[in-house]
Amino acid sequence: MRALRVSLLLALLIAVIVYAAHDILSRRARNEWKRTLDVSFTVVTEPGVDARATAEIRTRLSDLSRKLATELKRYRPGAPAPFAFVAYGPVPLGRAVPALRGDGLVAEARYAWDLRGFTRDVDARAGVPSRGFDMRLYLVVSPPTKQALVEGASEHGGRIAIARAELDHETVDVALIVAAHELFHTVGADEHYGADGRVLVPDGLAEPDLDPTFPQRRVEIMARNRPVSAAKEVRPKTLDELAVGPSTAREVGWAPR
Repeated sequence: MRALRVSLLLALLIAVIVYAAHDILSRRARNEWKRTLDVSFTVVTEPGVDARATAEIRTRLSDLSRKLATELKRYRPGAPAPFAFVAYGPVPLGRAVPALRGDGLVAEARYAWDLRGFTRDVDARAGVPSRGFDMRLYLVVSPPTKQALVEGASEHGGRIAIARAELDHETVDVALIVAAHELFHTVGADEHYGADGRVLVPDGLAEPDLDPTFPQRRVEIMARNRPVSAAKEVRPKTLDELAVGPSTAREVGWAPR
């Protein structure tokens, strides 16, 4: 009997190791960019969000896809599109958006549990299949306030990205830029702005070799703003301003390190 229990535990351990190894290898393979990565894109709404703006998010999603494809081709001419988005929702926010509270294994375990509950709840109500996607992107939108909320919580090198943004008719593109920022975390991109929110130079510049350096003509996807001078930055307004700079391109495997 003891031998049977040992055998079962050993078989379970081997299965876990095999699954973990497969998951690690499949994540690494994404950064080879030999194929288009499939991404579920689910819009989650807080009360009071303009339904017309939410509908426009879905309409503009194809423009985001084309924009990112254009950026990849600057580094890899002839490469397939990096992402294929499948839109779901909108669905109303049910569970609170998970947040990591505290440090240590207990806090991380709690966050992982909350994240699992959040994504399962949203997926079930939005009809997102349990399999078939390389990453899952959730855009949680709320009505505009004076704070201009823009934030996210994503797995670095993982499979889950959550973006939060205030939404109205004028900020549809901004919300999509925030979503793209969080998505890039899942393929290994780092933040390119500091604790004060200001762009890190040169990594946070879309065109670090521009002469003169300022004003920058576009906003780097992993920075929050577009520097127009050494002391002044402005928020992006349209997808046309979005760019993947050299530092981010190296981090995600679009360009050699």
